[in-house]
Amino acid sequence: MNRLHTILATVAGVAAMGALGAAAFVYSGAYNIGADDPHSKATYAVLEALRQRSIQAYASGIRVPDLSDPQLILKGAGQYAAMCTECHLKPGQKDSELRPGLYPQPPNLSQTRVEPAQAFWVIKHGIKMSAMPAWGGSHDDMTIWSMVAFLQKLPELTPTTYKAMVAQAPPDEDMDTDMDMGGGQDPQVH
Repeated sequence: MNRLHTILATVAGVAAMGALGAAAFVYSGAYNIGADDPHSKATYAVLEALRQRSIQAYASGIRVPDLSDPQLILKGAGQYAAMCTECHLKPGQKDSELRPGLYPQPPNLSQTRVEPAQAFWVIKHGIKMSAMPAWGGSHDDMTIWSMVAFLQKLPELTPTTYKAMVAQAPPDEDMDTDMDMGGGQDPQVH
C-alpha cells in the first residue's frame, strides 16, 4: 500500500508540475498567436484532428433532407455568392483579398466535395478561431440547407454556369423578423 501511495503521489506531482508549466507558458505570451505565423506541425496536427473528430461527432445524428430541389439549390447559390466566396472562392477564382490572411486556409469549396450533415453543422455552428462564422445565429435551418444543397453542385460548375446560377438566385429574405434566431434545434436524432 505504501508503494501505491508513493506512485500516486509521484503521478500527482508530475501532473501538477505539468499544469503549472502549461499555465506559465500560456501566461508568458511566448506563443505567437498571429495568423501569419503557422502552428508547429505537432500543434497543427492536434488541432486538425480535434476539428475533424468534433465535426464528425456533432454532425453524426443530423438527418439530411432531400437536397435535389432546384429552388433550394438556387437559393443556396445566392447565399454562397453573398457570404462565402471571399473565403471559400467560386469556380475560376484563384484567390481573394481576404483569403491570404486567413490561417488556417479555408477549403476551396469550388473544388472540394463536402459531406452534407457535416457541412450543415459547420455552417450553422462555425468553427472557433478559424474565421468560420456561426451562420445559425442569423439564418434559419432551411437557408443553411440551401447552402448545403448548393455545395453539392458547386464542384461541377464552370465559372459561366456559376455566374448564371447566381443571377437566377432569389433575393435574400433571411433577415426578416419571422426567422428562427438560432433557438431551434438541429434536425437530428440523439
